Amino acid sequence: MNDGPGRLGAFLQARRSRLRPDDIGLKTYGERRRVPGLRREELALLAGVSASYYTRLEQGQSHNASPEILDALARALGLDESERRHVHDLAASGARGHKGLRRPPEEHLSDATRHLLDALTDVPAVVLGRRTDVLGWNALGHALFAAHLPAEGPDHAAGRPNMATLVFLDPDTRALYADWETKARTVVANLREVAGRHPDDARLASLIGELTMRSAEFGAMWADHQVRPCDATPHTMDHPLIGAVTLTQQARGGRPPPTRRGGAPAPAGGGRAGGGGRGCGRPARAPGPGCGGSPR
Repeated sequence: MNDGPGRLGAFLQARRSRLRPDDIGLKTYGERRRVPGLRREELALLAGVSASYYTRLEQGQSHNASPEILDALARALGLDESERRHVHDLAASGARGHKGLRRPPEEHLSDATRHLLDALTDVPAVVLGRRTDVLGWNALGHALFAAHLPAEGPDHAAGRPNMATLVFLDPDTRALYADWETKARTVVANLREVAGRHPDDARLASLIGELTMRSAEFGAMWADHQVRPCDATPHTMDHPLIGAVTLTQQARGGRPPPTRRGGAPAPAGGGRAGGGGRGCGRPARAPGPGCGGSPR
């Protein structure tokens, strides 16, 4: 029984709809097109697969696409490396079948990460889980990113601040970012990437559902199916105490193993940085509030 296009089909359809014939040099000779973007048969031709097979894949009727076919579709759609990996994650999830959501164990800081966080006394540092829950911060990190929240918030699992929620639903956090929309899109694109790797995470699904219901802006950005790792993303903040400051929040490490991450801000005027960025955590996906890895 077919239950719709599924995650892979929805992603392919969304990206196909944004690819115009002119983008690939396809002549249309002024013909009227009933749908935006490329037709299924046009994308199939670009990828070197049959139109009927691609249609089954997009409609969720086929779950056995080979890595070579997925790579060919990624090339035809002009996807970057992170988006290509996302396609493979979605295909793997579809091949396994949906077994229901599961409630993963609580995330927590390892002793080594906690000691590192305590040792960073002269730079702001924040530790995020993969769902962007704040697992820890030092005094400067708290002061820079969330001074209006209780400093002890990350110590209590049930009430931890969540950076994605703060970016979309908290006016104080929203006001920190000079270009809020770019920051927000980065947050959503990172959550998309994480959801592709963890499709059965009940907590992540709950977070996405809550944000979709409570923020029309999140819902619209989520529907764009953008996927973007946050491995080196500068953001300009307009802090109420220190003024304009640009942070280059950089993640270090690869997808699988835990690693530490951090960044260093510079004043917007280009002078010497007076503080640090934020970091310490797991994968190279979480450079800045709103992007998260999974500390152990």
